[in-house]
Amino acid sequence: MTMLALETSTRLGSVAVGGNGRVLAESVLSVRATFSETVLDEASRLLDRAEVRAADLDGVVVGAGPGSFTGVRIAAALAKGLCFANDLPLYAYSSLRGVAASVGDAPVCAVFDARREEVYAAAFGQGAAADATLGPLVLDIADLLDRLEPAGDWVFAGDGALAHHDVIEERGGRVLPAHLGVPRASALLWLAEVAPLAGRVRDRGLWEPEYVRASGAERGV
Repeated sequence: MTMLALETSTRLGSVAVGGNGRVLAESVLSVRATFSETVLDEASRLLDRAEVRAADLDGVVVGAGPGSFTGVRIAAALAKGLCFANDLPLYAYSSLRGVAASVGDAPVCAVFDARREEVYAAAFGQGAAADATLGPLVLDIADLLDRLEPAGDWVFAGDGALAHHDVIEERGGRVLPAHLGVPRASALLWLAEVAPLAGRVRDRGLWEPEYVRASGAERGV
């Protein structure tokens, strides 16, 4: 099984090709260019490097957000377009779950900065292969820590955890370094292998990403 994975929910995006426990190619997208300018070209380049045609893929897996509205929309549109054009199945996983997949089996809470003193969060008490214990949802950091009491039972990863490092550690939680808090396309490949039913999209036409809250434009902010 060979799949293409797309993850553009945060400032560092990535594209990967792989399957059957192997990553054939992966690259990180430049933060200095918009994802709309880079992700399609990078996906085509990685498929060429892996010597895989789009029509020969067994599916496309995408990071479904939450995160950057523009980034999430771009990856979702590209993933759906590739699936429709090549009659491929679509798999989608929370980008927060993608972070948890990079951490391992420890109880982990993935936290993205949602601005306005809020965070996007999802907690996985039994690892990313299992269902989320909490979320994805948007809330303030104090509320999140109250819901995960005792916070010392958890590790926290993501730019939202780093932004609230002091508060989390005061409550006993442990904040992981930055490189473990970025959702990776290769982690999405792993999720599609270990939890395919959780990510399989039944209706590609009706599927929408997990924005969790309305965009700033829709909220008038």
